[in-house]
Amino acid sequence: MALEPHPLNRDFTWRPPASQPAFLSHEQVRQFDEEGYFLIERAFSPQEIDAVTAAIDPFEAKAEAFLRRQEGGRLFIARADEITFTVFLVTRSRVCADFSRHPVFAGVCGDLIGPAARLYHDQAVYKKPGAAQEFPWHQDNGYAFLDPQQYVTCWVALSDATLNNGCPWVKPRVHRMGTLAHTSTDLGFQCLTPPVEGAIAVPAAKGDIVVFSSLTPHRTGPNLTDAPRKSYILQYAPDAARVRKTADDPGALQQDPLRQYRIVADDR
Repeated sequence: MALEPHPLNRDFTWRPPASQPAFLSHEQVRQFDEEGYFLIERAFSPQEIDAVTAAIDPFEAKAEAFLRRQEGGRLFIARADEITFTVFLVTRSRVCADFSRHPVFAGVCGDLIGPAARLYHDQAVYKKPGAAQEFPWHQDNGYAFLDPQQYVTCWVALSDATLNNGCPWVKPRVHRMGTLAHTSTDLGFQCLTPPVEGAIAVPAAKGDIVVFSSLTPHRTGPNLTDAPRKSYILQYAPDAARVRKTADDPGALQQDPLRQYRIVADDR
């Protein structure tokens, strides 16, 4: 593949995770380092996931209703009756805020980011029945350029994510290049053009987490079933990370006290 770097991606060097993990297995850390992703099975109990889903559903319903009032039933990459993005849930739900601080996330962040990490962004993504469009190949850091570029995305399956309803797909071993150039499409930003050789599907059962780097290209397929595919995506970044827009921009510090709080501190 002929891949071009993002205009702000200069002299990127991949930073390996902890060589002696305290929470994750050595194999999970190795896979993240070499391939840019791994799966944590049964990370949460059905009861924990049910509680989070029950907290999110009313806010997602409001997001869906809002989209239906917009011209064409869409706003940016969200489309009524197809796919919704319900953001900043930790500011609106104590259940979601507590979930974002779960020891599982603290353990993942401690091993992959280091002794100082904080929540960067959270959103629920619901792909509705009959949503025939895929979500394009992209890197999370292609949407807003965070510096440092590598952070961690935890894609939590609130319902079973399968090949038929839009589970994640990843392109391994590209993350070490840093952020790639993205083009804007009608469905979202795109860094790889299908078909993508070597792409791997990552089905996830309810309560699993697909953990991947912000630099791992990924997509989700269409939902061809009669039930929504629900996920809650939490992203964690190093302390003092900044969103930059230009080469000369020092960047906006990502430390909103209401939604970008510390998850891992020096004393873990």
